[in-house]
Amino acid sequence: MSTPPLAGAAMPPGAFSGAQAQAQAAREVNTASLCRIGQETVQDIVFRTMEIFQLLRNMQLPNGVTYHTGTYQDRLGKLQEHLRQLSILFRKLRLVYDKCNENCAGLDPVPIEQLIPYVEEDGSKHDDRGAASQLRFASEERREIMEVNKKLKQKNQQLKQIMDQLRNLIWDINAMLAMRN
Repeated sequence: MSTPPLAGAAMPPGAFSGAQAQAQAAREVNTASLCRIGQETVQDIVFRTMEIFQLLRNMQLPNGVTYHTGTYQDRLGKLQEHLRQLSILFRKLRLVYDKCNENCAGLDPVPIEQLIPYVEEDGSKHDDRGAASQLRFASEERREIMEVNKKLKQKNQQLKQIMDQLRNLIWDINAMLAMRN
């Protein structure tokens, strides 16, 4: 689960050669791709953390029992490598977070209520006509549902009759085959 490096965030701009700098400038990283990179980084952090806990669970406690020094050193090295990678991932996540905040700094925040597709308005604005139309709509919808249920019951009854007829036909065929033998 490796993530692509953040464009230009870890290296200074002077580190690129001329052609690479132009390619880098042409490939502007937008906020959506930064969010995707951030999501992948968080997934990597969770994965690394689970690996660290797995290593810690498998390590023996230093309770005076003799243990293999080589195995201990190997596990300790893996643990330190995972912790180093984890700190790198957290730094990367911080860079992505800062870049996203920088990109969104000029945007006006939209109230959450406006993002919801349906917002209940004041009760004083509703009149009886709105309630009557809603009631009429609900009753029409209920009537349509009742009609569909009735048709569905009829179709189920027809299917049951066909299945019974097929069952009887198969029974008759099996009886004929049994008498033939």
